[in-house]
Amino acid sequence: MQYQALFEPDSEKGGYVVTFPDFEWGVTQGDTEAEASEMAADALATVIAHYIEKGRPLPKAEVRRGKKYRFVQLPVLVSAKAELYRAFQGSGMRKSELARAIGIPKTNIDRLFDIKHNTRLDQMELAFAAVGKQMTVEVHDIAA
Repeated sequence: MQYQALFEPDSEKGGYVVTFPDFEWGVTQGDTEAEASEMAADALATVIAHYIEKGRPLPKAEVRRGKKYRFVQLPVLVSAKAELYRAFQGSGMRKSELARAIGIPKTNIDRLFDIKHNTRLDQMELAFAAVGKQMTVEVHDIAA
């Protein structure tokens, strides 16, 4: 899962200010482009966590053109949890139904969506299957 962020040079203080046009809020900054990118991934995860905590739907990522827009890749587990949350919301299931389907207490369902909780991949896979999705893993070479 990735969203685009707007990286704007800060003419007064130097560095970059980063915002997320797909979301209603979220801003961060960095002294260098690399630092701003790192901060952007952390800020984006925080914004997504807030949307999940409030039960709000995650916006669809729009593709924008321009040199100032860059894709921000979320950490793998955060991506998986956000995708599971999106699939769960689209399924029409209730948390109690999902809990029964994967054999865990209803009180543990929120942990599946909590980006700070280290959920086991087998539980994530069962949860995806319960909402009619299949979780897969892809590995790519790092671009040089």
